[in-house]
Amino acid sequence: MIKRIAIIGLGTMGPGMAARLARGGIQVAAYDIAPEALERARSMMDQANGVLDALGIEAPAGGDGTIRFTDDLADAVKDADLVIENVPEKEEIKAEVYRKIDGMIAADTIVASDTSGIPITKLQAHISNPARMVGMHWSNPPHIIPMIEVIRGEHTAIETVETIRDFIRMIGLLPVLLKKDVPGFVENRVLYALLREVVDLVERDVIEPEDIDTCVSWGIGYKLAVVGPMALLDMAGMDIYHSVSSFLNEDLCDRKDVSPLVRDQIAAGKLGIKSGGGIYPYTPESIAQLQPERARKLVAIRRILEGRE
Repeated sequence: MIKRIAIIGLGTMGPGMAARLARGGIQVAAYDIAPEALERARSMMDQANGVLDALGIEAPAGGDGTIRFTDDLADAVKDADLVIENVPEKEEIKAEVYRKIDGMIAADTIVASDTSGIPITKLQAHISNPARMVGMHWSNPPHIIPMIEVIRGEHTAIETVETIRDFIRMIGLLPVLLKKDVPGFVENRVLYALLREVVDLVERDVIEPEDIDTCVSWGIGYKLAVVGPMALLDMAGMDIYHSVSSFLNEDLCDRKDVSPLVRDQIAAGKLGIKSGGGIYPYTPESIAQLQPERARKLVAIRRILEGRE
């Protein structure tokens, strides 16, 4: 049984993951090499726990788990049943983490990667016991979105997959098992297909960014929150899909490189919220309001989808 978890890397996802795991009764060791990342993660706990309270997610009978923050890797992974690697999306950085922890953890400790798209089979090449390694891809914000992708690499033992899937269910979340280890997994492949098309439409001056956001959020996004894409095929009718896709597929964006719109934004230093501007401009005040406002809306939608409102 998984009772102690080490989270390695406290960037965008780590703090929310730590808060949700602790609420599930888990003893969490949260590690980062950077003091500012540790301090930022600590400062986010009250807000994350407030969101969990709003979602009505209660601790198990034994009470909340615990979170301890540390900059000592050996201390973080000591006695861990599961280590979740959450460092930047570069194979060499992840490989270095695996090499470091390999001799620090027990033979049966499961190592999971929260990578957004690097195939698990590639990452398994950097660990001595690949059978215990699995993909565990959370969705951002991880303390609000209940779905977690579970990815079996070529060398992952089925027992490892089953243990992680059962654990996810045990703490009240939704595991989605991928039958094949494909780049980007499933959630990001679907998301990036959509992003490629909307960026292309804006770049071709078909529509303004504000209008494409309205179109997606209040059109297909609103609908897909209730009716999944495969169920939507049944709702629309296979004959209708066949008819429309027979001519539309030819005109959809299928570029293999990255759009000039995105490359130009990067060249101009417009990276998005992190730089104070991207597709839209941001001020420190608007950024401070954005996260709690989006969290409030996601909480409300989730409660409705779960039939609690």
